[in-house]
Amino acid sequence: MTNTAARARLLELVKELAVVHGKVILSSGKEADYYIDLRRITLHHEAAPLVGSVMLEMLDEAGIEFTNAGGLTMGADPVGTALMHAAGQAGRAIDAFVVRKAQKSYGMGRQVEGPEVSGRNVVVLEDTSTTGGSALTAVEGVRKAGGNVVAVAVIVDRDTGSKERIEEEAGVPYLYIFGKEELGL
Repeated sequence: MTNTAARARLLELVKELAVVHGKVILSSGKEADYYIDLRRITLHHEAAPLVGSVMLEMLDEAGIEFTNAGGLTMGADPVGTALMHAAGQAGRAIDAFVVRKAQKSYGMGRQVEGPEVSGRNVVVLEDTSTTGGSALTAVEGVRKAGGNVVAVAVIVDRDTGSKERIEEEAGVPYLYIFGKEELGL
């Protein structure tokens, strides 16, 4: 499947499976009249591989060079895994990781779990973002672990200020596959 066809099919699936209309309270505490439940996409047998390949293509087209990708658990976990598998199918070694909200107080005391990010170029992922808070928490955790964050990437941008906030506060590009206008919202 070409990237254009993969992106078009992913858009169909997001519209069909993930967009839910009705009043909801978002994780940011804000109220919205629709919800984009991207776990219905990132954990779906057909959509997850498309997420990985379309995300990888988007990052490549933007010239982002990285060896690790992940973000704040739980929204970013399947996105990182999908990206890792898409890269593997393309013969590329990109490792996934997960970032806890806070450093563990037991065991190895890590906040970033998975293959080492220290000294590596890292993309922080999220399924969608309203305020940018989750992505910024992940950026901070990765930087504390010694990773060099080179971009933040999401599947859907809600156009509620995340891009501006992340680019200003984290100082890295914010990329997204779909904007809310493409979803008809």
